[in-house]
Amino acid sequence: MPVALETPQTREARRASRRWGARHLVAAGLGLAGIAGLIALRATTAGAGPAGLPDAAQDLITLATSVIIESLPFIVLGIALSILVQVWIPEQWLLRILPRNPWGRRAAISLFGMFLPVCECGNVPLARGIVRRGFTVPESMVFLLAAPILNPVTILTTHAAFGFDDGILVARLLGGFLIANVLGWLFSLHPEPERLLTGRFAEQCRIDDGHQHGTRAEQTIDLFVRESSILMPALVIGAIVAGAVQVAVPRDVLVALGSDPLWSVLAMMALAFIISVCSNVDAFFILPFASTFLPGSIVAFLVFGPIIDIKMLALMRTTYAARTLVQVTVIVALLSAVLGLVVNYVV
Repeated sequence: MPVALETPQTREARRASRRWGARHLVAAGLGLAGIAGLIALRATTAGAGPAGLPDAAQDLITLATSVIIESLPFIVLGIALSILVQVWIPEQWLLRILPRNPWGRRAAISLFGMFLPVCECGNVPLARGIVRRGFTVPESMVFLLAAPILNPVTILTTHAAFGFDDGILVARLLGGFLIANVLGWLFSLHPEPERLLTGRFAEQCRIDDGHQHGTRAEQTIDLFVRESSILMPALVIGAIVAGAVQVAVPRDVLVALGSDPLWSVLAMMALAFIISVCSNVDAFFILPFASTFLPGSIVAFLVFGPIIDIKMLALMRTTYAARTLVQVTVIVALLSAVLGLVVNYVV
């Protein structure tokens, strides 16, 4: 029987896959170490008294630890659901029945997140897969923008943090759905949708394909490491920043800024862009601000952040052209600000 020879391209792809896996393993380990370190530090300094840490540092650790403890179970749930959907359930069943009408088709695609409960980071390769299966570029954008918000883990965490108070949960879901579909409609008018993509898209697709090989058990382990490497460090960084802002910024400044209908919305959108917290935990991140900021600003944070932030722009740049991302950012920012203002003036 002839033996298949390994080509240089295959060897390079395998090496790239190993390097990719090693980086994710290190990131996941650092994230878990950070979580354990914060919890251990909080436990050892809680009763230290005057000889312990300064009050500001103690407050920061307490706030950061509380965010981690509240959100960590939902992180684990999100990873488990992600593995279940991507490894153990066939993908084709989501694609069998779609409306023929373009609006209805995009609306149905925007609800795919209900069945693909992963954070926005995991949705980027899924969006590339949608294009590879023959879906249009605007349809991939609709999925990518809506899925981080319209998925059961995000809905569950948002409800756990806010319930139905001030219409935050409802406004987030409706806002995410409408913004994704409006943007998909606008880009569907583009005469050459392929120009919305970057020239390196095909190469990125080949790299993604390299991570789907092996047994289901191997894929499960690989996906757990990759999801953990994204979520755990983001959780630690987000929790620390949330605590630091609460400790460092005087409360009267927060109250003055948070009580203004316009500036509160803009401030929360800027915070969402910089912090880049995963949509599965951002409700817990922003919860401490709910007492000083208007509901519309909280909604703007919860809608704008999962769609446009520093982390997401870097990930989307692997698929979409720079000009496309500038246009997406401007459109999503304007619509998110309008949504926040409407909530501030109506609720």
